[in-house]
Amino acid sequence: MTRSTERQSMSSSLPPSARVASQSVLSAAQYAATRHAVWLGAAAIITDQVGRVLLVHPTYREDDRWLLPGGVVEPGEHPHAACQREITEELGLAELALSGVLAVHSLSPHHPNIRPAAPFPGEIRYVFDGGTLTPDQAKAIRLPREELSEYAFLETRHAVQRLRPVDGQIMLAAYRARLGNTATAHLADGRHILDVPALDRHDVHVRYRPMWDSPLNRGPVPERLPVQQAWAWCFVPDGRVVLVADPGPRGALPMLPGGTVEKADTTPEATLHREAAEEAQLTLTDPVRLGWVLDETGEVYGGVGPNARLRLAARVTGIGPAAVDPATGRPFARLLATPAQAAALLGWGPPGARQARLATETARERWGLPTAGPTAIEEVPAEGMHLS
Repeated sequence: MTRSTERQSMSSSLPPSARVASQSVLSAAQYAATRHAVWLGAAAIITDQVGRVLLVHPTYREDDRWLLPGGVVEPGEHPHAACQREITEELGLAELALSGVLAVHSLSPHHPNIRPAAPFPGEIRYVFDGGTLTPDQAKAIRLPREELSEYAFLETRHAVQRLRPVDGQIMLAAYRARLGNTATAHLADGRHILDVPALDRHDVHVRYRPMWDSPLNRGPVPERLPVQQAWAWCFVPDGRVVLVADPGPRGALPMLPGGTVEKADTTPEATLHREAAEEAQLTLTDPVRLGWVLDETGEVYGGVGPNARLRLAARVTGIGPAAVDPATGRPFARLLATPAQAAALLGWGPPGARQARLATETARERWGLPTAGPTAIEEVPAEGMHLS
């Protein structure tokens, strides 16, 4: 009897149920072998009060690149549990809550940022929202020195320089999903696979300012202080405000409409009307002064010394077609955001949030405008908007 005949004879001698079970086990094993296996990772976007992103510097990376807090998901572990575990192990912040998934990213095995010498089957990474740390929480950070040498809160424009390019793209998309209140960003090799949100489309970064903690003075500007700047919270009828973002080689920086008071401007309010029309093609009415911020040096204005930066609120009655700003020679991105979102993008921290609430209260009391609820940041259409 040949071996083949012998195997057939042995198989035929088994009861039918045993033969079916044997085939099922073999089929399941074969099926499992065909399933694609990838690494699974989890990270978090954690910021300080002025919107700078927390990065950590690992001791084990040959390329000297930094990382978002997080790490590898262990077998049988869920991504959110892995992220919380890593934050506890890496930062010593055991009670830090994760409020949602900001981004899901798929990295292919042959991406150019992958080291060729390291076997890599691909990776799926979840990026969670780790929220904003209070100063006391930031002071409580403790690093495992054998794994991490240091940490830093960085502006996003600086953070991307310390991350691998693809990690920088993931960080920006996730953080912008949080700022813009958009849906979870779905990314492949660092790029959006669905519609690109406005903040990503224009490469908008949080604009950290050294004077972020300067108080808003509510009284009149003292006569001894020249007013060098007039910026306004410009409200559309649904309670949102207009932000402009100046494009540049390192990204677009958001700001309130307005600008520097020129000699030809009769009043700071005249400056606001002129700048809002030039930068954002806005027609404004009824500007009201909210207060002013002291600039002790006037360095940005050529070292003019102490001066006042005026903050106003105004109502938008029209938005014209997008146009080139005469001062810069390029068009600005025009964004519609809630006042709270605008304050976060401006990088003014808690004082900015208070100023946003003051502007909202002023718009409600003076013009009967509603308080804008949570919504996604949108771009003003290029053709402008008709406002009732």
